[in-house]
Amino acid sequence: MSTGRLAVLARTTDPRTMLRRFLAADAAVTGANGLAYLLASAPLGRFLGVDPGLLVGLGAFLSVYAAGVALLAARERPPAPPVRAVIEANLAWAVLSLVALVLWLTPSTAGAVWTLLQAVTVAGFAAVQHLALRAARDRTDAD
Repeated sequence: MSTGRLAVLARTTDPRTMLRRFLAADAAVTGANGLAYLLASAPLGRFLGVDPGLLVGLGAFLSVYAAGVALLAARERPPAPPVRAVIEANLAWAVLSLVALVLWLTPSTAGAVWTLLQAVTVAGFAAVQHLALRAARDRTDAD
């Protein structure tokens, strides 16, 4: 994906702003997901065919993770090492979601679709964050 396409997605041509917006979007989506798992674990568990206890644990983790990503997004210049950690965590989440779906979970059809969709979404966040980080680094090197 080119920087031009990233600019369209982020609605800015400034790579640092792109990065911050992609981190903020990740934090918002992840935080909403985490809160839903925490606050509605029983009905979501029934719908997705997943143990509500697992959803509570995931919800707590995702809520804390989202808060950390939001703090990073709030920085004017998010430092590269924690951004790389977010990218790597997102990639790990996507891969582990697929592995869990194949080897461990036995969700409902809705749960299987949800697991695939969230894995693709999280991998997408990792991709745009990586590209925005690279563009921000290239811009810094050029300055």
